[in-house]
Amino acid sequence: MSEPEPYEPMPDDWQRALAVVAHPDDLEYGPACAIAGWTAQGREVAYVMVTRGEAGMDTVDPAEAARHREREEIEAAALVGVQDVTFLDHRDGAVEYGLPLRRDIAAAIRRHRPEIVITLNFHERWRGGDWNSPDHRVVGRALLDAAGDAGNRWIFPELLAEGLEPWKGVRYAAVGGSPGARHAVDVTDCWEKGVAALAAHRTYLDYLGPDHPMADARAFLERKVERFGRRFGGRPAIAFELIGI
Repeated sequence: MSEPEPYEPMPDDWQRALAVVAHPDDLEYGPACAIAGWTAQGREVAYVMVTRGEAGMDTVDPAEAARHREREEIEAAALVGVQDVTFLDHRDGAVEYGLPLRRDIAAAIRRHRPEIVITLNFHERWRGGDWNSPDHRVVGRALLDAAGDAGNRWIFPELLAEGLEPWKGVRYAAVGGSPGARHAVDVTDCWEKGVAALAAHRTYLDYLGPDHPMADARAFLERKVERFGRRFGGRPAIAFELIGI
C-alpha cells in the first residue's frame, strides 16, 4: 500500500476568519488549535454557534445545559484569542437546512466580512467511517451556500435594511475533521492552548465520563496532532479540507 500524500500548508494570505459550527465545543476538537496560532499571529477570528448545544446531555435539562455550554464556549474561545462569540439559537439536534439558516449565516458573514470561513466536517461520514450528525451536515452545507448568498444583494435584500452590505470577499472554506483533508497547519507552538480550550468544556466532558475517548482533552488532542503530523513533516498539525468559494 502506498503512503498517503503529505499535507500541503494552508494558505496564509488572509486576515479575517469566521468560524460557523453547529454546537459549542465543535471547534475545540481540533480546529481551535490552529485558531490559537492564527490569533497569535494577529489574525482576526470570530465564532458563530448555530445552537447552544442544549440537547447534548441526556441527563441535563436543556435550559441548564445551554447555560453551561454557552458559558464554557465563551471561555474556550477566549483561551485561543477569540472574543467575539455569537449564538444563533437554532434548535440543537434539529437544525434545518433552509432559507432561515442561510439568512442567519449570510448576515454573520456580511457583519464580519471574512476572507476565510471555518467549519466542521459536513460529509456523511467521519474519517473512521462513522456516520456524522445531521446538525454538522446541515450547518456546513448551509455555510458554503451562505458564503455565496452574502455577496448577492438580491438574496435576502432585507439584510440591506439592517445595514449589512454584500460581502464577496470569502475565498476559502476550511473544514476541520473532514475525510477529504489535504491541507494542514503547524500547531507546534499553539496546540497547548487548544488543550486548554477543550478542557474548558468541563460540564460536557464530565457528562461523557472518564472512559470516553474524548474525556481526556490532552490525550485526545495529542493523538490527533501527532497523527496529522506524520503527513506534515513530523510537526504537530491540524488538518483541513480546503474548498474554494
